[in-house]
Amino acid sequence: MGRERHLDPNTGPRAFFGSELRRCRKRIGLSQPQLGERTTCSPDMIGKIERGERPPSPEFVQKCDEIFGLDGHFHRLYQFMLQTPGPAWFTRWLEEIEPQATVLRTWDPLLIPGLLQTEDYARCVFRGAPGITPEEVEERLQIRMRRKALLEREPPPMMWILIDEYVLQRPVADPETMTGQVRYLVEVAQRPHVTVQLVAASCVTGMMSAFMIAQLSDGRPDVVNVESSAEGRITADHEVVAQIWSRYDTIRASAYPEHLSRQMIEEAIPVWERRAGLI
Repeated sequence: MGRERHLDPNTGPRAFFGSELRRCRKRIGLSQPQLGERTTCSPDMIGKIERGERPPSPEFVQKCDEIFGLDGHFHRLYQFMLQTPGPAWFTRWLEEIEPQATVLRTWDPLLIPGLLQTEDYARCVFRGAPGITPEEVEERLQIRMRRKALLEREPPPMMWILIDEYVLQRPVADPETMTGQVRYLVEVAQRPHVTVQLVAASCVTGMMSAFMIAQLSDGRPDVVNVESSAEGRITADHEVVAQIWSRYDTIRASAYPEHLSRQMIEEAIPVWERRAGLI
């Protein structure tokens, strides 16, 4: 964790940001743990930012400008980094696509979609990754929870959520956590800009993978995010987007109506409550 290897700042905007962070940190004599205390960011995460392995959060960027007494230096580097395609597919989606979406359509055959996950549920999902450390779990959790600010944005994007009906029964976490997750799903489904529909388990069209479709403003083309076990693919390629739209429409044809889906979700709450010993 304490190793600091040389990083060529010319390899890309993220590497340049990391090298500048390291330079400024050392200039005022701060260690990574000390900077972590001032930014509420783990030393391990700071190391990854300095090595160009992870993108910084907007909050971290703002805090760095304050700590180092710089007039928006890191903010400008951050904006440049966002405008330049990076190697990490999830960074592009998180920082460039999702915040600009006016409509988001999602399909998930295995889990509650990330934007609708509670903190406890998401933590259990991340813990399932082979070889993951507790620190990495918490880092991923922080990123996922920050994404949820999208639900409170004004105006919020319209969201059309399709979930396999068996997801409500899958014991991803302990019964108490599952109870909280299903309750939260009911709460979010009641928001006027969110539509949640369960899809009949007999629908085989969507078994291949989860995906998201983002509709952007100003006439820009739709962008899709198709997930796999190793990584995701983000593209606005017309042919790929058309294929995903076709798959989405086919899956939605097997979805239960919104009112029936909400009733099915509500009926799942006492099932998990009984397993948790709450009733």
